[in-house]
Amino acid sequence: MPFELGIAVAWAAQNPSRHTWFTCEKDHYRPLKSISDLNGTDFHIHQGTVEGVMRELCNVFVRRRKRPDVPFMMSVYRKLRKRLPLIQHTAGAASLFEARVFDDMCIAVAKLSKR
Repeated sequence: MPFELGIAVAWAAQNPSRHTWFTCEKDHYRPLKSISDLNGTDFHIHQGTVEGVMRELCNVFVRRRKRPDVPFMMSVYRKLRKRLPLIQHTAGAASLFEARVFDDMCIAVAKLSKR
């Protein structure tokens, strides 16, 4: 991930009005062990929980017009988790980390979040 993060930081430096970057981590001091160049950056610490990730996503996207709250996002997450075996089976995928599965999950989340 350091390479991709470096690209995001460089792009934001060249396009500050068009690009914002953020980082998420499980523990407070873990990022500084591996990426000392980002010392002073505010990381969004999620403590390794789904609710923590949802909370930090709310903090990251605070400037958006549509601002779902954590209970709503957790509801969508729980519904998606129930559908994952079918999504994976339908895609014929051995893993959730395949392009088709990811795309199908995005479609499912879009549908679930409209309800």
